Amino acid sequence: MHRLIGLQDRNDIFPEYQNTPIGLLLEYHNLNRAFIPYDKAELLVGMCMDNRKHLKIPENFAYIIRSGGGNLRYSEFKVSYAIAVGGVRAIALLSHNYCGMVNLFSKKEQFVRGLVENAGWDPKWAEEHFLHFAPMFEIGNEIDFVLSESKRLRLRYPNILVVPLFYNIEDNLLYQIKEA
Repeated sequence: MHRLIGLQDRNDIFPEYQNTPIGLLLEYHNLNRAFIPYDKAELLVGMCMDNRKHLKIPENFAYIIRSGGGNLRYSEFKVSYAIAVGGVRAIALLSHNYCGMVNLFSKKEQFVRGLVENAGWDPKWAEEHFLHFAPMFEIGNEIDFVLSESKRLRLRYPNILVVPLFYNIEDNLLYQIKEA
C-alpha cells in the first residue's frame, strides 16, 4: 500500500492529471467538487462489478464498464466505442481492496456449490464453467493488476490518457498509484 497516494486538496493531484478528466474524477469523488452539467462523457471508467463501490460523479460525466476485477480484456470493443464514437480522451482504471477476483481458485468449491444450489446447475457443468473462465478473470494482486492493465491499454490506445487508481472500500475514497 506504500504506492497509494491520497488527496486532501486539489494540489495533491499528480500534475499530469490536473486539468484532465482524471483530475476532475478525483475532485468530484474525493474532494466534493460541485457538479457541473455534462452533455457528453469526458472519460471512461473501468471498475469492478463489486457492489461496495459507488462513484460520486455528475450525470453524463463518464462511461462506466464494470467487470470482475475491473478487467477490460474482454470489453475492448466497448472501450474502443467509448473512444471512437463517444470521444473520450482518458480512461480511469479502478482496482479495489478485498476484490473477489483475487485468489479466485480458492473460491472454486463455493462457486460450484452456489451454481448448483442457487441456479440449479449440474455439479460437473458448474465445475467445468469455473475451470474454463476462472483463468481469464483471476487478477492476482489488485494493484499489480491495475498497473499491468493500464500498461496494456496504453499500448493499445497510445493517444489516450490511461490512469490506474485504487478505490479503498474502507473509506470509499480514490487513491492515486505511484508507478515505478
